[in-house]
Amino acid sequence: MNILDGRKTAHSFEAKIRAEVTALKEKHGREPKLVVVLVGDNPASMAYVKSKEKASKRVGINGVTMRFPSTITEAELLGTVLKLNEDETVDGMIVQLPLPTHINSDNILNHIAPHKDVDGLSFINAGKLANRQYGLLPATPKGVMMLLDHYKVQYEGKDAVVVGASNLVGSPMAKLLLHRGATITVCHSKTKDLASHTKRADILVVATGVVNLIRGEMVKKGAIVVDVGINRVDGKIVGDVNYDEVKEKAALITPVPGGVGPMTINALMFNVLEAFKNRHQ
Repeated sequence: MNILDGRKTAHSFEAKIRAEVTALKEKHGREPKLVVVLVGDNPASMAYVKSKEKASKRVGINGVTMRFPSTITEAELLGTVLKLNEDETVDGMIVQLPLPTHINSDNILNHIAPHKDVDGLSFINAGKLANRQYGLLPATPKGVMMLLDHYKVQYEGKDAVVVGASNLVGSPMAKLLLHRGATITVCHSKTKDLASHTKRADILVVATGVVNLIRGEMVKKGAIVVDVGINRVDGKIVGDVNYDEVKEKAALITPVPGGVGPMTINALMFNVLEAFKNRHQ
């Protein structure tokens, strides 16, 4: 078993981003700017935003967080998004999810200008991914692919099983693996006999939010296992995969924490850089 070390990989990529940001600032007179819109005081959201702020600072991106109370109306939030779309100094924008239940998240996300949608969650960028067209990719699936590429994982002809079908991770993850030549199975909460699918996987990606969903007997020897889950149990962060059991069978496996999380933030920084360069071509 070897670890897919997201923390170490992200650290090495940050040096490349930092150097490119410096060069772009010299050429264009400013650094790329990322605006994160945070609504309410959800502890997990606040932690994610804080990590984005720190990463922006490390690589030299101008990271700004706009904070609003959970009582903000959908119309008010939409107005903020539209203003940021028109702001020529803003290169990338994120509306941190989840939003309060009285706000239609899809409506907000789909009004983000596609060229500033660095989370890749608008229907336009999702549609481009589905149709193999260029667009900004969702940060977590992109980060997973960057990590697998760094470890020289081969995709063509491999059986890849994605457990979880969300628009945030599972669905785009499956498309990215498909585009690289893997044969894809997507499992979800209605899947019968989950283990019969996961046992076939050469590459297994799990993103469900269910602690220890994947046990050792559900994974074949030599599989590559990517655990996207981030769950808090008794003050500790654990994944969707029972790490102690599965590590005995996996050829490569991501730890939690220190696996996918740092790569998600890293991929987001690359998306901001990409958005800036696209606007200045």
